[in-house]
Amino acid sequence: MENYERINLDEYIQTGEGGTALTYNHKDGKALAKLFMPGVAADTAEREFKVNRVVYDMCIPTPRPIRLITDGTRFGAEYELIPNKRSFTRIISQEPEQLEPLSVLFAKLAREIHAKEADTARLPSMKELVRKEIARFNGLPDDVREMSLRTLETLPDATTCLHGDLHIGNIITDGHRNLWIDVGDFSYGCPEWDLCMIFYISEHMSEQRADNIFHLTPDMLKKHWDIFAPAYYGTTDPAELGRKQQVLYRYFALKMLFAIGKLNNGVGANMDGVFGLVRRILGS
Repeated sequence: MENYERINLDEYIQTGEGGTALTYNHKDGKALAKLFMPGVAADTAEREFKVNRVVYDMCIPTPRPIRLITDGTRFGAEYELIPNKRSFTRIISQEPEQLEPLSVLFAKLAREIHAKEADTARLPSMKELVRKEIARFNGLPDDVREMSLRTLETLPDATTCLHGDLHIGNIITDGHRNLWIDVGDFSYGCPEWDLCMIFYISEHMSEQRADNIFHLTPDMLKKHWDIFAPAYYGTTDPAELGRKQQVLYRYFALKMLFAIGKLNNGVGANMDGVFGLVRRILGS
């Protein structure tokens, strides 16, 4: 707690809402505050902030991290405010004709991240992060835990940079620069840890969540994947794309348990549907 500076929300204007946090612009026009939802632990925000600093130091384009903050209930951090910025998804929602060029550009920028070797002394392994959350997940059925950890051992290791929450809503532009945001899970490992999230979001997002988080329809997200995948993988062969897509399911099942465990460990939620999905994917 001593690392957090108390802020007065009267000095800010709410500007955005994501799956786990709200964002606010400071009225001075210089800073953006990201505050996690109530119940998200302070150390979660602190870990994200520290990783943001590493990413910024690596000269990966991302807003400059400024300080850790709290409003007394929620925890988060302040970042450099990028004037006149829009997310790629906001642009697409307002200018649907930009879906194809921005999906192609997003594939290019994703490949650039995945072509970069990570500083493994300062960044965590995604595989180890996933292992830790699965091991500590309270209420995770023994068969799901054992199946997940066994599958995890079969996945290859790599020192490739990973965004950690790679999707087209997590990149912004001011018309001159493209900057990555929400890099708190930046890590290293196989690119499939990133690609599985783009695939899932584009193929399985509900209409309400697609609108709330991405300002897009499920159909537009699906079209995004259909454009992104050939551009990223460098092939239009349906059979080859199908094989690569099939690999992503195992990564997604494990990444889903990681995401739930990281936020609230599933406490208070009916997880039977999630556990059933993991069983179906990993048991096939």
